Amino acid sequence: MCFRLYAATTSQGKLRDFRAAAKAHALAIEPLPNLKAILAPEEDGLTFAANAELKAVYYSRFAPGELVVADDSGLEVDALDGAPGVRSARFASDFGVGSGENTDQSNNLLLIERLAGVPAAQRTARYRCVLVAARDGQILHTAAGAVKGLILPEPRGSGGFGYDPLFFLPALDRSMAELDPATKLTLSHRGRAIAALLPKLGL
Repeated sequence: MCFRLYAATTSQGKLRDFRAAAKAHALAIEPLPNLKAILAPEEDGLTFAANAELKAVYYSRFAPGELVVADDSGLEVDALDGAPGVRSARFASDFGVGSGENTDQSNNLLLIERLAGVPAAQRTARYRCVLVAARDGQILHTAAGAVKGLILPEPRGSGGFGYDPLFFLPALDRSMAELDPATKLTLSHRGRAIAALLPKLGL
């Protein structure tokens, strides 16, 4: 029997990460039905956990009886005092940078600009993810994952999404965008959060 949960995201990148995790378990992860027609809540939390909880509770009410999982994740750069943090997806738009048509590219270009002149050893950063599972407006489980790395001065790799081309893993001598999906799942913040959540779901 296949266990099913719905993901409250329209991000194809996040859905790919979720589905990669599902392959290793008797689990089906699908986007929440009619998600695009649902007015999105304002993500005004000050932490990843607050935003993930807000979204999980809100969206679970649109799928009565179903298990809904929502995440909030992003990049924390030490030289920028933890920015962009919870504003990772809106980093460039917060500063009026870019046209909004290619947010990932605009965010990456702004990050490169902000770290110009910062020595390699001081370009430390971490990806962080918090996942929350809810049903009928009630939080059931929370899990988190993180991965440490360095921010490159220029993009490397064509895979992944978001800041992946700039997020460098010294132990592998590769950026996150240079990893195959299976390897990325075992190392990424989202993969680690999923791995931590599944046992709480009895999987």
